[in-house]
Amino acid sequence: MSELVRLRAAGKRYETAGPPALDGVDLTIADGEAVAIMGPSGSGKSTLLNLVAGLDRPTDGQVEVGGTELNRLSEKALARFRRTHIGIVFQFFHLLDDLTARDNVLLPAQLAGTPRRAASARADELLDALGLTARANAYPARMSGGERQRVTVARALINRPPLLLADEPTGAVDAKTGAQVMELLRDLNRGGQTVLLVTHDPALAKGCATRVVQVRDGRLTQPAGVEEVTA
Repeated sequence: MSELVRLRAAGKRYETAGPPALDGVDLTIADGEAVAIMGPSGSGKSTLLNLVAGLDRPTDGQVEVGGTELNRLSEKALARFRRTHIGIVFQFFHLLDDLTARDNVLLPAQLAGTPRRAASARADELLDALGLTARANAYPARMSGGERQRVTVARALINRPPLLLADEPTGAVDAKTGAQVMELLRDLNRGGQTVLLVTHDPALAKGCATRVVQVRDGRLTQPAGVEEVTA
């Protein structure tokens, strides 16, 4: 499999004094992998995800996605790259309350300049695949947590990004919905989607990751196989 993500001695420091949030991380993710990042609160796992997402820039080292070094891009170029290469599923959904489910899904395609007809067809395809056709015209306030999370997944996939990132995707939903999210991520990966997720939930890591990376005090510890992850 070809390499999709590479971090070379990547570090992030938010304050000149005190320990870095991330320190000298080397990590490679192949196309088609599903990798879970685990670690205690404050360990640096969300910082790692934000660097890969291009939502934050490393203060040391390099971050590459699809052969593009993100820290060399201007803010405008980085936003453009992220729209077409990286989909993000947020823990707290970040849906626009005044847009319907369908319009929330369509928004990234519109920002990317996708023709309306093609974007609409893609949105309808995703909503159908995720069991949301009947809820396409519903507003977020009228949707369950599970429905809103599926809308965020559809939105993340609308531009067919090579990389899907998920930040604690089961953290704001109940156990039943969490199981559905886990199954969805697993099915996406089995279909060839590369997935990188942050989670504190060993069950989620076991259920949908092919590899688990442990982060502690801003550093990667010995990578674990899925079978090694325990509650």
